[in-house]
Amino acid sequence: MNVLLVIVNIAVLVLLIVLLGWMQKKHISFTKRVFTGLILGIAYGVVLQWIYSPDSEVISDSMEWFDLIGSGYVGLLQMVVIPLIMVSIIMAILKLSGKQNLGKISGSIIGVLLFTTAIASAIGITVALGFNLTALDIPAGEAEQQRGVILQERLGDVEDMSLPAQLLEFIPTNPFADMTGSRRSSTLAVVIFSAFVGVAALGLIRKNPKQGEMFQSMMGAIYGVVMRMVTIILRLTPYGILALIAKMVATTSGQEILKLINFVLASYVALIAMFVVHLIILAISGLNPIQYVKKIIPTLTFAFTSRSSAATIPMNVETQTKKLGVSEGIANLSASFGATIGQNGCAGIYPSMLAIMIAPMAGVNPLDWQFILTLIAVVTVSSLGVAGVGGGATFAALIVLSTMNLPVALAGLLISVEPLIDMGRTALNVSGSMTSGVLSSKWLKEQNKDIYNQPDRDLDTAEAS
Repeated sequence: MNVLLVIVNIAVLVLLIVLLGWMQKKHISFTKRVFTGLILGIAYGVVLQWIYSPDSEVISDSMEWFDLIGSGYVGLLQMVVIPLIMVSIIMAILKLSGKQNLGKISGSIIGVLLFTTAIASAIGITVALGFNLTALDIPAGEAEQQRGVILQERLGDVEDMSLPAQLLEFIPTNPFADMTGSRRSSTLAVVIFSAFVGVAALGLIRKNPKQGEMFQSMMGAIYGVVMRMVTIILRLTPYGILALIAKMVATTSGQEILKLINFVLASYVALIAMFVVHLIILAISGLNPIQYVKKIIPTLTFAFTSRSSAATIPMNVETQTKKLGVSEGIANLSASFGATIGQNGCAGIYPSMLAIMIAPMAGVNPLDWQFILTLIAVVTVSSLGVAGVGGGATFAALIVLSTMNLPVALAGLLISVEPLIDMGRTALNVSGSMTSGVLSSKWLKEQNKDIYNQPDRDLDTAEAS
């Protein structure tokens, strides 16, 4: 009987995929297809949870097949992330040719990311205090206790690492290993390695123009192939979102969410508040925030459902260059840096809220100004090198809590709502990344204002050739 029910569930998913395929054949815009996939996924997930329980065997077996579409799509994006970062940064540096200093661009992007992370930390602290959140009020079941033990064990990986030791991890001592994502700082290490290759290529062009031109031509061809791969994969976005969101809704227990509803609400209040801060900063810089929101929604939707800043890099770059008028060099650097540095949601808001909640358990007054200022500083610095994949927020929390001498095991109490909150955190991370790119492009006079201000431009990245 269970096998038949699983087959029915899969058949319904296939029908929904066929519907999205029909919309593509009718040339319905990419943005509309993305939102259709999101809405259909939510509706289907609700129906599945209504018919079955989230922990039922039918749901478990069905989701394994759903993962072929959802996780398979994310996997394809992750496949192209490292090649995209490498060729994009190398080509971006080759195109700089004296227009802008690489140090200025990098400094501007990283500065915005760290500055916004400090603001995000302050917002997380304020919201946690405003909602009067405390770890004392969170129920601790067997799963939460087991999670706490795991976090305590993982603490050994970070508690003995000083700030200089953490910064040394960014150096790509084995770039080929980093290309496989072997370390949490692998993405940033690949960025640094690619920057060295680009700078070396500029020197080669000056000293040996013939070899330099040959290298530049070869990289141009590779860049074209990689971007074509990105275009092909991005066409699958509506289908990936459909499967990802259906799985999330179908497997999320409403009862568990209700137990921690205050933390969920507080988290999203903080995330939305920080997103508004992004818009305010853009407005102050003379950029229309409404245009920004309209054009980034499909990308944020994918970030929300995939829960991976790194996997969103291809869409992030396409959105910045083709919708927001950001130059290719700045877009690639901001998307790559934003996946590992200054993540406003995972490395800013989340660890700050946890620290405020856990502080009373350690006999620390969360209202103490010295504690608050120290927390903001620690959160900002520790946001360097947090991986833009699932688990990045947990790692950031471990660093912050251990540095502040707070018990890390209590962070395991939030395991039941972690996926739900992580979706919003990831979307905010990506918005912060794009904000840094847009602002840097504006300040360094590298932005195409016509593209940014074009009101009717449909940001259909998947249809771009």
